Amino acid sequence: MKKIQILIIEDNKDIRESTSEILELANYEVYQASNGKQGIDLAIKYIPDIILCDIMMPELDGYGVLHLLSKREDTALIPFIFITAKADRIEIRKGIEMGADDYLTKPYDDIELLNAIESRLKKRERQRNMYSSNLTQITNLFQASHGLEELQKAFNERKIKSYKKKQVIYYEGDAASTVYLMISGSVKTTKMTEDGKEFMTGVYGAEDYFGITSLFAGKEYKETAEVLEEATLCSVPREVIDQLFYKYPDVAEKFIKILAGNVISHEEQLLQLAYFSVRKRMAEVLLKLHGKYRDTENFEISRENLASMAGMAIETVSRILSDFKEENLIDRNAGRITILDVSRLQKLKN
Repeated sequence: MKKIQILIIEDNKDIRESTSEILELANYEVYQASNGKQGIDLAIKYIPDIILCDIMMPELDGYGVLHLLSKREDTALIPFIFITAKADRIEIRKGIEMGADDYLTKPYDDIELLNAIESRLKKRERQRNMYSSNLTQITNLFQASHGLEELQKAFNERKIKSYKKKQVIYYEGDAASTVYLMISGSVKTTKMTEDGKEFMTGVYGAEDYFGITSLFAGKEYKETAEVLEEATLCSVPREVIDQLFYKYPDVAEKFIKILAGNVISHEEQLLQLAYFSVRKRMAEVLLKLHGKYRDTENFEISRENLASMAGMAIETVSRILSDFKEENLIDRNAGRITILDVSRLQKLKN
């Protein structure tokens, strides 16, 4: 049985070799790099299962290593753990936003090290099982006719890619070259107003398509797509969709229904902004998110994203959420929201 491969990128020889020794005793195959450039070469050569990387290194620091590896399709999905001499909150936030999976603070003991690695490996295995299950469900969507079978085939030949929270999939103004299909997680789309404020135009979950409107409306994406919760996507190039769209009426009908649904959703959103009170708008947003995350008891979303979605100030969002919590409509803990009374929120909306 092939051993799990781990790459250590660390300029301190003592730390690098002692860490390697612990991992080898745990029956892992270990590669060592003494600087960032050498680490990138080894990562590309061996495609390890996990990378442990120091932050402060000469020539190329850990952030540079993570940035360069995340740009490559063959190394972008490798679990990445930073090892650092200080657990500065800003530093940790920067690494997580760039795509790091975890942090180890020096000096760490063998139990901390092995637990961090085993946790990453278990999470990766759960994700693989989940992706397999979701892909089977998606395949069942394409059983109606020959045209949809061809669409299924196009997605079967796709490359599946994972995105971490806050990663941008495409920016407003980028060339619209791809249609995306959600397998898991969630993605938001946003537009910037003239005064620089972000306005959320949509939230997408498993089995949703996005990027379609931009694809058929012109050559550029009309919005920015960013990951709300860790997401797995597959994509099909514009030219393939164009061929299927014009060749098979049932494929065209499917996408027309999606486009029509998007138009109706945007019209309802504009009406809410124009006529609904802030409480009604927040109730509508929470119910919409509750529907998107119907397979979970609660969902995580920041005040900034709620404000963007509802078209109101962050301070107003905080006040309304506090009111809703006092009224036992919702529960909110560390950014996670649980809907406690759907029927009363529905009455607020109506």
